[in-house]
Amino acid sequence: MKIVVLGSRGMLGTDLMTAAREKGHAVLGLDQPAIDIGDYNNIWRHIPPCDWIINCAAYTNVDRAETHPAEAFSVNSEGALNVALVALRKKVRLLHISTDYVFDGHRRRPYSEKIHPNPINVYGASKLAGEKNIRGSGCSYIIVRTQSLFGLHGHNFVKAILNQISKGERDLKVVMDQISSPTYTAHLAQGLLKLLEAPDRQILHLSATGSCSWYDFARAIVEEVHANAQVIPIPSSDIRRHAKRPAFSVLDNRTCEALTGYTMPTWEQGLREYLKGEKLTS
Repeated sequence: MKIVVLGSRGMLGTDLMTAAREKGHAVLGLDQPAIDIGDYNNIWRHIPPCDWIINCAAYTNVDRAETHPAEAFSVNSEGALNVALVALRKKVRLLHISTDYVFDGHRRRPYSEKIHPNPINVYGASKLAGEKNIRGSGCSYIIVRTQSLFGLHGHNFVKAILNQISKGERDLKVVMDQISSPTYTAHLAQGLLKLLEAPDRQILHLSATGSCSWYDFARAIVEEVHANAQVIPIPSSDIRRHAKRPAFSVLDNRTCEALTGYTMPTWEQGLREYLKGEKLTS
């Protein structure tokens, strides 16, 4: 297949480019400053004939979005619509990456695609608006919601914990009351490519198998690297942030599994593979 990846130099985009090439796909990566999804004509000029556009481009600064909502909506809502309209006009299928933050986190069971979204922050609202724009555009699409990404090619929670350890910090305070499924981007890339044969015009959930709090995740990191550090659980109310986070945003992957026969690896497996990669690149 011929695939164009938007946001190709980001954490997920980089792993997706690698995975697509390994699968034998012809893949073109586009990113800023060459591509600006806020500009329809810019997208139109840069997208060659292809089978799929995979849109990883997004405004992801959750806290800044609260004070700069126009920036978040410009990329995550209007930008998503521009990409969808280009896909429609060029008769290309679109795979768009969305987020668990479209949910409010009030449940205590994994969110299926049937649960009605109710975002509690601007970032989540902007991503939900993007989903609605894509669905209303008339293009052939698959929207994939995922969550809590970590990978070798960008800033993420694992790297932040490792940086604290490397600086000699011994008491690591980490939120205990936010639960999700930390997802390794290399694993997510494999799962996304399996969806290229799936029926279109649907929203799907795809994230790591299993779930944990950020406190549990931090403890696992410390244990894996045998660090002389203690992870101290704290409530999210102790951290001053502009944006609220869902307390529980675990996604239900069963629809994706039924479609592809692919079960995402656990977050623990993702962590171990990430740490192996860190050793190889350090």
